[in-house]
Amino acid sequence: MEIAKSIAPICLAVIMLGLGMGLTVGDFTRVIKNPKDFIVGFISQVILLPIIALILISIITLPLEIALGVMIIAAAPGGVTSNVLTKFADGDVALSVSLTAVVSLICVLTVPFIIFNSANFLGLEITKNISMINIAVKMFFVVTVPVILGMIVRSLMTEFIVSKTLLIQRLSVILFLVVFVSIWIEEWDRIVSFITRAGLIAFILNITMIFLGYYIAKIFASGIPQRKCISLECGLQNGTLAVFVATQLFDDIVFMVPTAAYALIMFVTSIIFVLRVRKIN
Repeated sequence: MEIAKSIAPICLAVIMLGLGMGLTVGDFTRVIKNPKDFIVGFISQVILLPIIALILISIITLPLEIALGVMIIAAAPGGVTSNVLTKFADGDVALSVSLTAVVSLICVLTVPFIIFNSANFLGLEITKNISMINIAVKMFFVVTVPVILGMIVRSLMTEFIVSKTLLIQRLSVILFLVVFVSIWIEEWDRIVSFITRAGLIAFILNITMIFLGYYIAKIFASGIPQRKCISLECGLQNGTLAVFVATQLFDDIVFMVPTAAYALIMFVTSIIFVLRVRKIN
């Protein structure tokens, strides 16, 4: 797991820098001007997703390490790929960007809160001597600071950054793959031994949230583009961030297995979802 420990913070910081380069102040002020759809997406992703994950780990018998690993990926904010897939699905890209931006910034508070309380609920001790505040500070420097720097770079070099948007998105996907390929290669035997149970609950969680996100948005959000966006935001998580947090808190690869499983599953299910809903208007 040493490779993952070494590269996860760097890859995550670069990914978040790229995310920041895609943001403007308007992506945050839009939330104030049109709060309804954002609130529906925010509640679905930040509150409902961890609750559903908690329910699943309570009713499905799992090793405690796998159960907490599920909560780690459930606590993670949406990934940059949600913005791209929302565009392919003809969804509300502006809403997707706003959700990703805001949730990614506040995750320095929500992620430690969810994980530490989940560990207490499961009766697990954090392996490393680190407090909720300490992990929040680490996340601030690896997540929040790069996002802010990215926004500053964009404001100073707007035309250049906008022209390189596709390249930045591709780089983010490549770095995401680098982290997960390194984990799979380095810990193949241990991952395989746990992947069946971790994969099943990851699949159930992912499918459940895609459907819940869509139908909750159908009831409360403005229209079809918003349904597509919120559904994808609920189904796609920032796996690199989940790996970073797991490596900061634990020495055992088992805690990362649900994230490794979820990362593979979410792309397959989300692409199928996009192909199914793309023509719905």
